[in-house]
Amino acid sequence: MLSRSQLVVYGAVAVALLLLGARWIRTADAQSSPTGVSYSTGSSNSGSSGSASGSFAVDSQGGGDVVVDVAGAVGKPGVYRLPAGSRVNDAIQRAGGATARAEAQSINLAARLSDGQQVVVPSRVKGPAGAAPASSAAGAAAESTGPISLGSATVAELDTIEGIGPVTAQDIVDFRDQHGGISSVDQLDQISGIGPATMEALRARLQP
Repeated sequence: MLSRSQLVVYGAVAVALLLLGARWIRTADAQSSPTGVSYSTGSSNSGSSGSASGSFAVDSQGGGDVVVDVAGAVGKPGVYRLPAGSRVNDAIQRAGGATARAEAQSINLAARLSDGQQVVVPSRVKGPAGAAPASSAAGAAAESTGPISLGSATVAELDTIEGIGPVTAQDIVDFRDQHGGISSVDQLDQISGIGPATMEALRARLQP
């Protein structure tokens, strides 16, 4: 049978072992818990940061170029690509500008372009009681004086020919100057923007 002193010693040893075990368990929990929290937080922050960054990249790309069809009374009708945010006036200028017969006041030059849009610049029409506009009157006056000399024709004179705008008229004068003159109306077929119908009008109104 154990004596009282032995029981006290054994009890003290047991208590000491229990205290050491409890302290060891708390230490282990304290070391493992921050690591788990830190890992979870890091993963969450990383995912959140990556998501925010991806969203910003998409928004920062903004728009792009727009492709528009410019037709009607312009120097060089056709399909053109312009930067996003461009206006109707930008498209008309890109297409060689409005011709002398253009009725540009009837369209909104400040309107913003959209991709696939068609910009049509209307031409002047006859006024009330069959009155012809000034440009038509000038053309009639030019026709009454007979054919225009290709060797000395001015931009204004060439602009009176049906199908020829100020831009094409200037191209003809530049072509004539670059080649030291033009001996045949057929040479004008080399100028960009002059098609078969325009050539017929030129043959009818011009002479070498």
